[in-house]
Amino acid sequence: MSLSSPSGPLTAQEAADALRWWAEAGVDLAIDETPHDRFAESAARPARAAAEPARQASTAPAAARQPAPPRVAPAAAAPIAAPDEAAPSAQEIVAAARDLDELRDALSRFEGCGLKATATQLVFADGSPNARIMLVGEAPGADEDRLDRPFVGRAGQLLDRMLASIGLDRTKVYIANVVPWRPPGNRTPTPQETAICLPFMRRQIALVNPSLLVCLGASATQTLLGTKDGITRARGVWREYAGDDGQTIKALPMFHPAYLLRQPASKREAWADLRKLAAAVAEMGG
Repeated sequence: MSLSSPSGPLTAQEAADALRWWAEAGVDLAIDETPHDRFAESAARPARAAAEPARQASTAPAAARQPAPPRVAPAAAAPIAAPDEAAPSAQEIVAAARDLDELRDALSRFEGCGLKATATQLVFADGSPNARIMLVGEAPGADEDRLDRPFVGRAGQLLDRMLASIGLDRTKVYIANVVPWRPPGNRTPTPQETAICLPFMRRQIALVNPSLLVCLGASATQTLLGTKDGITRARGVWREYAGDDGQTIKALPMFHPAYLLRQPASKREAWADLRKLAAAVAEMGG
């Protein structure tokens, strides 16, 4: 695969800059040049396997056909939960969590999400569990996976500066991600992975019970607020998050700090959103 710019092939410096940008974005695995839907491939595999013996039997010469030996039933294997089958069990687990410590313990023992096997550790939350403001992102990155805290890399440092600009810090907010395990290569979590983890996040929100919810990025916004709008359209508009128990929380979609690192020109809009958040905090009495 060759790299080029609108003006022609990249220079050595441009290629180095592109490589550095990929590294900062978390690209640390060489996979494929084209995306693959592994879930669709897995579903198609049994159908192909069943069709192959039938095809061979129909094309084999009659004289070569021999009676099949008696079939021996294989030993029963433990069923593997598909993504959509793991979610109900997550619902049952989170319902029993009476506080954040119990929820974290339940999540650490949960085996329904494959990301747990590839991540270093669970990244649950940071900040004050008594905060009136809760910020939710998409998933941990490499730094978060290593340090067991959300938003501690370059994006997290920018988030700290953004909060400081309106008089907030991590002692005054609660920070978490919809998916608490780092996806390999910092890739975007699949819809199935997000759906499996969502009951835990909804329970986490219910236990914190914030007055204001900030959804950082498109994934958190669409997952928690049930909108299909992209973040450039959704950002800066107050919406409502609907909890499982009928609770409603004022929610503000904002650009994810990682996006702002890639698109610094959008910091003007981000500042406008921060001012809206600051005004809402002031209305609550600080």
